[in-house]
Amino acid sequence: MVPVAWGESISLGDVVRGTFSAEAISGIRPIAGSDQYARISSDGKRVEQYSFKTGGLTSVLFDVGKTMGEQIDAFDGYELSPDGTKMLIRTKTERIYRRSARAAYYIYTISSRKLEKLSDGGKQQEPVWSPDGRQIAFVREGNIFLVKLLYDSAESQVTKDGRFGFVSNGVPDWVYEEEFGYSRALEFTADGTMLCWVRWDESQVKTYDLQLFRGMKPQLDQYADYPGDYSYKYPKAGQANSKVTVWSYDIKSHKTLQLRVPLPEDGYIPRLKPSSEPDKVIVYTLNRHQDQLGIYAVNARSTVAQLLIDEKIDKYVKEEAIEGILIGKSYILLPSDRNGFMNLYLYNPNGQLLRTITNNSYDVTAVYGYDEVTGDVYFQAASLNAHDRQLYVAHKNGKTDRLSSQEGWNTAVFSGDCRYYVNTWSNINTPPVYTLCDNKGKTLKTLVDNKQLREKTARYGFTTKEMFSFTTTEGVKLDGWMVKPSNFNPSEKYPVIMHQYSGPGSQQVVNSWSAGSMGQGGAFDFYLAQQGFIVVTVDGRGTGGRGSEFEKCTYLRLGDLESKDQVEAAIWLGQLPYVDKDRIGIWGWSYGGFNTLMSMSEGRGVFRAGVAVAPPTNWKFYDTIYTERYMRTPKENPDGYAVNPIERAPQLHGALLICHGLADDNVHPQNTFEYSEALVQADKDFRELLYTNRNHSIYGGNTRMHLMRQIVNFFKTELK
Repeated sequence: MVPVAWGESISLGDVVRGTFSAEAISGIRPIAGSDQYARISSDGKRVEQYSFKTGGLTSVLFDVGKTMGEQIDAFDGYELSPDGTKMLIRTKTERIYRRSARAAYYIYTISSRKLEKLSDGGKQQEPVWSPDGRQIAFVREGNIFLVKLLYDSAESQVTKDGRFGFVSNGVPDWVYEEEFGYSRALEFTADGTMLCWVRWDESQVKTYDLQLFRGMKPQLDQYADYPGDYSYKYPKAGQANSKVTVWSYDIKSHKTLQLRVPLPEDGYIPRLKPSSEPDKVIVYTLNRHQDQLGIYAVNARSTVAQLLIDEKIDKYVKEEAIEGILIGKSYILLPSDRNGFMNLYLYNPNGQLLRTITNNSYDVTAVYGYDEVTGDVYFQAASLNAHDRQLYVAHKNGKTDRLSSQEGWNTAVFSGDCRYYVNTWSNINTPPVYTLCDNKGKTLKTLVDNKQLREKTARYGFTTKEMFSFTTTEGVKLDGWMVKPSNFNPSEKYPVIMHQYSGPGSQQVVNSWSAGSMGQGGAFDFYLAQQGFIVVTVDGRGTGGRGSEFEKCTYLRLGDLESKDQVEAAIWLGQLPYVDKDRIGIWGWSYGGFNTLMSMSEGRGVFRAGVAVAPPTNWKFYDTIYTERYMRTPKENPDGYAVNPIERAPQLHGALLICHGLADDNVHPQNTFEYSEALVQADKDFRELLYTNRNHSIYGGNTRMHLMRQIVNFFKTELK
């Protein structure tokens, strides 16, 4: 296969190093009730304040080189106090899992520039300000601590039962953090007199052990001669979860109480939220099947819980809906797909439905804010088609106005007073453009246009991603995009590499710069096209943006319809005059790796080669929350769990490369080990690559470069 000619060649190193990364405005934090926002400066040395209205710098809130008292060389995060007079400065951050971290925090007073340590007792997790800014609570080693600023930052310990792998107070266990997407369950009451938190009792959860070696980049010398273990609690499908309870602590009397939250047996508490009422907090509950969400107002003193909303949904409540709930002084704004599409419903604080804000046959995909003064609700929706995102405002009188003007992918960050927003727009072939807009959608200023990146990608021969649609033999319309070599000749026949993720609610076929297998506007896909491949992505059944029926049709049988649709896509591609139907490959990472294996063993041998990176291979090996949301338990759904790559191993067709990190705490290497054994016993040839001490993302040192080169070389060899 002869590589095609380009202006400047894309190298694999360019892709791995992020040569085609877009300039971004990241870390925007609206300041409550104002038209200002804060963000870390581009050089990482300052926290700066900007105007949403003008885009101009209005103040420097913190400068790492101009502090009084304590001195630090660098910082990597901050948290403003509610009144804006102080901030917590985060330094020396040490990642724990995907979202959690421990760090050394400092208290910074903006007016005096005084910097002082939050605590001398060791690194802290998830510090939270009291509403009056006079107290800070944080977690250390599973226990909650309280610092009182008015009492010379005196520190006291609130809980004493915390212990890794047994009890965690205020911060979620592994599975909650990973699948419910939050890392703090610790809040003050609105009057600052009480602390409330969720407690996880992990004692009955089974342990998973990951073996660690000396390795390199970083080098773990303690394991130079004998490997070590990293052991943590990981509940697999059908197994015991942590027991969760909610507690309160009276700061003045030091009294601790368990709150009487009506939790279903073996249920979840997916969020703890502050309330505007002086002695209450908001607690969400979810049953283990995850099809019934309860929202409670809980009195931290009397311990009594009042049910505000009882949301019952067919099959499962989407995590995006839980994340999108907004709770204010006078309202609860609830996203729900109860009518088959994600729509918005407005309730009063007592849980009475005030009005249905949207009642559309398309999905609301993000909620940006509710203006309590005007009654306006700002949101994003897949209104034009499944692959497009537009911005809207829904008025109190029932009228809805579209704010965004361009087809493509629009996202927003609104000011604290809802008068302005930063709009980020891109499409499948154009890098992001950041603009300042007022709340009527008028563009006030362009902040970033990524013109240099557009010129660079043109120089390097990025061609056009072409969108297409087709109908499967089962009558299902599927959408995809395609990248062709720059010197594409329709009279020739090309090999095809298909990339997909395919997980529930996910989307890879989007009219956005994010479309592409490895980010950067699809730089890796254009690199493959440079090597003479056509690259294709198709979203099959189970993916998002097309309503609940399309998304939830894979319920109880993950991998069945998804793999059929990738096979159907390959068959359709093979009928195109410029595609060689005998040289089609497929690859994916995580769920995409799972569906690669499922598609290669679906029964119709359309794939000549495939690469599965960090794939689940039997859902009984994966965690409770994610797996049971879509599959229920193995005991309840044995037939559904039998649909897996291990069972299908004898049907594997095509050359296979499977890759896994040996320290993957998410999709355990057990998945690959058991699958490879099944292949051996089925007498199937395959290649296997294992990466020492690497997690689910498989990076560090030269690791990512090595992995991507193996994928490229494998396809070059097998699809020649």
